[in-house]
Amino acid sequence: MAPRSTSHRSLSGKVLAFFLFAGLLAVTLKTEGGEGKSSSNSKSGSTRIFGFHDGSAELDLEGRFMTVPDPKLAEEHLRILTQAPHIAGSPQDKATADYVAQKFQEAGFETEQVEYRVWMNYPSEVSVDITAPAGVRMHGPTREHVDGDSWADDPRVVMPYSGMSPSGDAEGEVVYANYGSLQDFERLKQLQVDVQGKIVLVRYGENFRGVKAHLAQEHGAAGLIIYSDPADDGWRRGDSYPQGPWRPATGVQRGSIGYMFEFPGDPTTPGVASLPSLGDDQRVPPERSAQLPTIPTTPLSYADAWPILENLGGRDSPREWQGALPFTYHVGPGPVKVKLHLKQDYRLRAIWDVIGRVRGARFPDEWVVAGNHRDAWVYGAVDPGSGTAAMLEATHGIGQLLKSGWKPSRTIVLASWDAEEQGLIGSTEWGEQHEKELANAAAYFNMDVAVSGPKFGASSVPSLKQFLRDITRVVPSPDGESVYAEWQNANRPGAQPPPELSEAVGGSRQVSAAESRPDVPVGDLGSGSDYTVFLQHLGVPATDISSTGSYGVYHSAFDNFSWFQKFADPHFLYEQQMARIFGLEILRMTQADVLPYNYEEYGQEVAAYVEAAQKKAEAQYGVHAISFDEAIRAANRFSQAGARILRRQKSPPSDPRKLNETLRAAERALLIPDGLPNRPWFRHVIYAPGEYTGYAAVVIPGINEAIDQRDLSRSREQVGTLAAALNRAAAVLAHQH
Repeated sequence: MAPRSTSHRSLSGKVLAFFLFAGLLAVTLKTEGGEGKSSSNSKSGSTRIFGFHDGSAELDLEGRFMTVPDPKLAEEHLRILTQAPHIAGSPQDKATADYVAQKFQEAGFETEQVEYRVWMNYPSEVSVDITAPAGVRMHGPTREHVDGDSWADDPRVVMPYSGMSPSGDAEGEVVYANYGSLQDFERLKQLQVDVQGKIVLVRYGENFRGVKAHLAQEHGAAGLIIYSDPADDGWRRGDSYPQGPWRPATGVQRGSIGYMFEFPGDPTTPGVASLPSLGDDQRVPPERSAQLPTIPTTPLSYADAWPILENLGGRDSPREWQGALPFTYHVGPGPVKVKLHLKQDYRLRAIWDVIGRVRGARFPDEWVVAGNHRDAWVYGAVDPGSGTAAMLEATHGIGQLLKSGWKPSRTIVLASWDAEEQGLIGSTEWGEQHEKELANAAAYFNMDVAVSGPKFGASSVPSLKQFLRDITRVVPSPDGESVYAEWQNANRPGAQPPPELSEAVGGSRQVSAAESRPDVPVGDLGSGSDYTVFLQHLGVPATDISSTGSYGVYHSAFDNFSWFQKFADPHFLYEQQMARIFGLEILRMTQADVLPYNYEEYGQEVAAYVEAAQKKAEAQYGVHAISFDEAIRAANRFSQAGARILRRQKSPPSDPRKLNETLRAAERALLIPDGLPNRPWFRHVIYAPGEYTGYAAVVIPGINEAIDQRDLSRSREQVGTLAAALNRAAAVLAHQH
């Protein structure tokens, strides 16, 4: 069905939204089965929503909210936010902060711009040259350009570079290492190809670009080039931009290579907020920061990588390493030699988070935090402008409720984060600054890449998976069904698979390591977006949402308003959809009498994680090398305690404060004070980004990474650490009984 157009702030549009909401609600109320779904109570005449004594007032509030988010206003926001390149710390970035602050204030939020001073690089000089064999020439990076789109020609477009790369000069023979994964480097060893002192060439995809740099550094490479192969997001996928949505020949993916799997945020202040008043003596010297790579690294387009790959010698690459350029790929080394020259301008730079607050009338110390980052490598129409535009329309809707006299029960905190692209910096610094206050936070809701197409997906902690499903049941999709129904249809057997995903939407579309119920899949949270500090450092339950499509221009100058309007959301109806979902997450969590967590589902998933880890350990070490009995008992105890407290949540006391305190404390009980082995900033025992995946989640990471590294002693130790945390969380939940 073709998307319907919506008139600007039209009364008919608001009436339509109200009736769509009412119709979807009626369907939801008739739906039988499943925990946490809304249901009608014929005896009392009240409407039940999980977490509410009587959901009637909440449904009325949500219905009023749903009429406000406006596609035309979302379009206006995006047009303004993307009118100039606005890399973090630039004057144009500050202008977007001022715009967001204005919209927060207009909605009635108490608003502030919070400045941090953080260690970041801009590129001063970047060059990549082929120096051998004679007669082969390439001088890059070539400026991005396509006929028919002048956006890339703006002189303010930053040249392609890798955030957090060191300066340096390196020259050597080239070795091709496919995606630069741990398995790819091991395959090179099997092929007797030595990368020591070489320039390693890898393609984007499969893992976080910082992991590629980490592995190249570990294996002794002199430098690293990361290019975009047309097999992954170029012509192999479909027509290139501007004819189609895929990456054109000169398109380059910028991005940070900072080791965010060590810790995110400012590289010089792990665990400490990088406020302007912080003295140099309180910072880690950059040369000692565990987050900063040591080998020069830079990105290239496939137009520039072409002559390097075409002239490589050595044996044929493994056939699965073959990309889409029209010749056989070889692994080298040589005879192609390349010289890298990188001069980075590192300094402490100002960035600006925009924070809007409305104080809660009933539980003012319990915060519901929701955010999206604002900075972009260039224009950032999809990443992150689509998220900011949707957040501003959610803010608009909440603002209309405030103007009608409504007051939230919990404190709402809206956040526009800065310098996410450089390493999740703005959110991390703010989270570290407010660690004490966030101990009482009810949830953090994230929306980064809100819209690159029509397919909805989400990730979250297991306790909020049903909460997300329930929200999507009452939000209409542009095609007329509920978002939930569209989500369900897209995941039926035989349905067209969702698009392969760029790193941009890695958080919201991660595959779940375990599904405890046959329902729409909600993925696990790894890293790569601003929920990281909240969940994995502070233990705040989190979600991440996105609506995705054929997005081939990630982190390039072509991720601009023209691309978005042509290929992502021409009528801005998915922007409206995402504003509604985001806003309803905030409203329902803000108003809930009892926090709508489902620890039964959490416990079931954790039990599945432990069972999978046991099988993995048996395959690695043998059947009797490690006893998982203690962890299995603890996981079952946690699951059983979750089931008992879920029954308590469905028949809550008139004063739910102690019950809510227990529910909040259970997630925090899964934090380990000393953090993960060798990565102490990450304190969550269940979820962390993988050391060799970066964005993708590793569940029960202490155990799984120890097994992967064949460290038997640490594997046994981490089984005990996991069991202790699960027992701790189970004891917290059982305290209510």
